Amino acid sequence: MYAAISPAVLGYFRARGVDDAEALTQDVFVDVLPKLAGVTGGHSGLRTFIFSVAHARLVDHRRRAERTPHLAEYDPLNDERYAASAEDEVLGSLSGISDTLARLNEEQREVLVLRIVADLSIDQVAGIMDKSPGAIKQLQRRGLSALRELVTEKDHAAS
Repeated sequence: MYAAISPAVLGYFRARGVDDAEALTQDVFVDVLPKLAGVTGGHSGLRTFIFSVAHARLVDHRRRAERTPHLAEYDPLNDERYAASAEDEVLGSLSGISDTLARLNEEQREVLVLRIVADLSIDQVAGIMDKSPGAIKQLQRRGLSALRELVTEKDHAAS
């Protein structure tokens, strides 16, 4: 019986747009099996009974689908509520800082990186760069002044 009628039931569910037609077909035959003894009308009556159960299953399936919320895939890049974390903002601004620092001369950039990023003293930077502490102070002052001008230019260009 299953081998003869299940392809037609499966086709019925597929034609009606059921996503998991195979599972619904199995459910129909699980429902029909205990009631086989009460079916009358021969082969025609059996087909009618099976398709009436299939129809009832289809209606149940659609009602359940209406009550089940639609699950949409979440894409954080398209989420309008997305707010960048502090880490994201800092990492994003690092490229701008690197670009601005690249516009300084090599010695000024090295002094500023060693003093600010590495948090070294003037004497330590002087020892690393093999310069006097006075020269390091002068490079730092000129570097900060140039950096201030570059940032001011960048801010005016952005507005």
